[in-house]
Amino acid sequence: MTDERPTEFQRARSAEQREIRKQAILDAATQLLSEMPVGEISLRELSRRVGLSKTNVVRYFETREAVFFELLNRSLAQWIEELPAELPSPIPHGAASPAAVTDALARSLAERSLLCDLLSALGSELERNISAESAREFKLAHIRLLDRLADVMRGSMTGLTPATSRELVSLTIVCTAGLWPFAHPSEAVAEAQRDPELAGTRVDFAQRLGRTLHVAVTGLLELG
Repeated sequence: MTDERPTEFQRARSAEQREIRKQAILDAATQLLSEMPVGEISLRELSRRVGLSKTNVVRYFETREAVFFELLNRSLAQWIEELPAELPSPIPHGAASPAAVTDALARSLAERSLLCDLLSALGSELERNISAESAREFKLAHIRLLDRLADVMRGSMTGLTPATSRELVSLTIVCTAGLWPFAHPSEAVAEAQRDPELAGTRVDFAQRLGRTLHVAVTGLLELG
């Protein structure tokens, strides 16, 4: 039995048509991520959901990892565009306090489950089965986005230098990847944590991330 089957899609002939096909694949991946973890989504399942053959999907994305890399970078770019409006406005005599900025930053990330899911899967899942060239292509685009995020952070907090703002971005990504799974445990773990003796093991993502980033910023500002 082959994976080839008739679909409503015709071969894209223009850049605009190719973008429409790619967006349809990304939309299907987004829907699947709302239903299951990244590790359970195969290229075959993705092609079935979008209504294309696996061969056709590979014309737009070489691997399933490539789909999620593209989705991650697009989600990150959208967040960076929206973030300045979600951060505190400067007070009359300077920028907002670091704690106000890091709390707002954490709340903003907490509202973007797709982005957090993908960041938490990046090192442990998505970067494990790719070629060096695929990794290079993804990371070059990714690092440009992180540089933009560093600019946003530097504009929101007085005292951050280009170097410390980039370090803060790195810490934000790493802490998000580490905290998100613990804040969204399996049903069995969530049930166990209802035990009063385990109350301290529950993780409020926004609260914990905001606190962690505030501590990090305090240290970075002292280091200069």
